[in-house]
Amino acid sequence: MTDVPWVSIPAGSGFGIENLPYGVFSLPGELPRVGVAIGNHVLDLAGLAAEGLVDDRRWFASGSLNGFMAAGRAAWEANRARIIELLTIETYRERVEPHLIPLDQVELARPFDVADYVDFYSSIHHAANVGRIFRPHADPLPPNWRHLPVGYHGRAGTVQVSGTPVYRPWGQRRETPEQEPSYGPSRRLDFEAEIGFVAGMPSAPGHPLPTSAFRDHIFGFVLVNDWSARDIQAWESQPLGPFLSKSFATSISPWVVPVAALEAARVAPPTQDPPVLPYLRCDEPWGLDVTVEILLNGQVISRPPFASMYWTSPQQLAHATVGGAPLRTGDLFASGTVSGPERDQRGCLLELTWGGTEPIELADGTRRTFLEDGDTVTIRAFAPTAGGGRLSLGEVTGTVHPSPAFPSEVPGAILGSAGTPET
Repeated sequence: MTDVPWVSIPAGSGFGIENLPYGVFSLPGELPRVGVAIGNHVLDLAGLAAEGLVDDRRWFASGSLNGFMAAGRAAWEANRARIIELLTIETYRERVEPHLIPLDQVELARPFDVADYVDFYSSIHHAANVGRIFRPHADPLPPNWRHLPVGYHGRAGTVQVSGTPVYRPWGQRRETPEQEPSYGPSRRLDFEAEIGFVAGMPSAPGHPLPTSAFRDHIFGFVLVNDWSARDIQAWESQPLGPFLSKSFATSISPWVVPVAALEAARVAPPTQDPPVLPYLRCDEPWGLDVTVEILLNGQVISRPPFASMYWTSPQQLAHATVGGAPLRTGDLFASGTVSGPERDQRGCLLELTWGGTEPIELADGTRRTFLEDGDTVTIRAFAPTAGGGRLSLGEVTGTVHPSPAFPSEVPGAILGSAGTPET
């Protein structure tokens, strides 16, 4: 068997035979089902299953990947191998080709039902920058940061697929320590470029997972935009972590890239000093050589390197379960903002504009400290393949919309002259 596909794959598409990411799609007037991206097409797995070309236990004629993800690693590996056979052996072409649907004809949905959502804080460059912005005369990293993957618990119900409108959130904010808090739309709306992984095989309560269990339980990776209202966050995160400032929307990419597809991208992570505790030790290099690109209104404004992340995905999984919390199919774990050591490698506007004090200038001559209504943020990412090519993790995009209707009688609200909130 050769690994050269008979299906046409445009140069640079990033969706070659080495990738084969899973997603959920639909055609007009039809129910959603599971497919795999290949070139400029989606391979309809439900259609293949109906013809007996792939094993199917009601996994693929579904609007969610959860059933297949729960089937476990053996099923994932067998299905991946079978898809490669079908796309590379010419004798299958006549039966398989009718199930290739142009991507521009389908609508992509959220690929899995999110059981739970956790967001980490794993970039040492991001954490140090945030510390310097808010604590310029103190150690930028909190004492626990190098000892454990810090994280917060998000809201699964607000995780949405790429392209879903993002509405400017409301909340309390306090402009200065001397002022009383006010209520209204966020004035410091931000994005955070992240990479997440999603659980497939669940685990039993009370049984922590070691770092070595990552491949057995984790189905794949997605891109994440952890939208953040910085003014709401600064006021509410005293002393606990983010709540309303991050629970209004989290966007994910529509394609889930299998763990197996990123094997060639694994590299040694940064050296961890001091040495981590035994449950966080990892016998394999699980840094990932993934380059992230952030676009604001179509203009690339940053390229953070994921390989610089201090805490790796297997360490995040081990830490999330060390207390005995069970892993559930559909659990989503995001990396935290991906940032590198250089200014053009920062993963959010908070860092890129240094807390709003250093605006960035766009190609149209406008300047930004934080996001304005109408702004579109796109995050995309690429990784190397074993054959020297480039694999795409797809993209996640979202456009900021004004806050919905504003209650006219809200104590402490800031209203403009027309009865609308000032921004």
